[in-house]
Amino acid sequence: MLILCFVPHFLFEAPCTGCRCCASGTDCITTNGVIECLDPCDTYTVLNDTWRSTENTDYSYIHCDAYISWSGWYRFYLGQTSAQIPEKCVAENRCGTSAPMWINGTHPVQLNEIVTRNVFGSWYGSCFYFASNTIQIKLCYGYYVYKLQQPSVCNLAYCADEQQHQLCSPV
Repeated sequence: MLILCFVPHFLFEAPCTGCRCCASGTDCITTNGVIECLDPCDTYTVLNDTWRSTENTDYSYIHCDAYISWSGWYRFYLGQTSAQIPEKCVAENRCGTSAPMWINGTHPVQLNEIVTRNVFGSWYGSCFYFASNTIQIKLCYGYYVYKLQQPSVCNLAYCADEQQHQLCSPV
């Protein structure tokens, strides 16, 4: 006689897996090994590299963002001023790199809105020579935060420009 036993397995999803449990405008962010639904406007890493400026034409030292393990959300500064990734093509050999990256599209215009945009790198006279991963952008009170992705190759680096839009500020 053959007896088969069946023991059911229960699959439990970890909190925030796939970010399905997070409310609109929040994201799964790991802080000190703890995964939580947090507002990226309150939980971001500052990028304040002057070499990222679109005005920087010194490429004696070439930077590459492909070597960075991007994780979480980032806010750009140029000095003491909030900055943004440019919405238009940036000529090659700027922003401290050979192939500067810019977004093809506009930034969000509604407070707490998150948009997904394609990022491109300029090279060999083409604004669209390098297609990188898509990134997410959120409009916070007076500034943007970005969920950046690792570029596909070197020497690609994210550019920063002065904020082009008058953004809402806290009252």
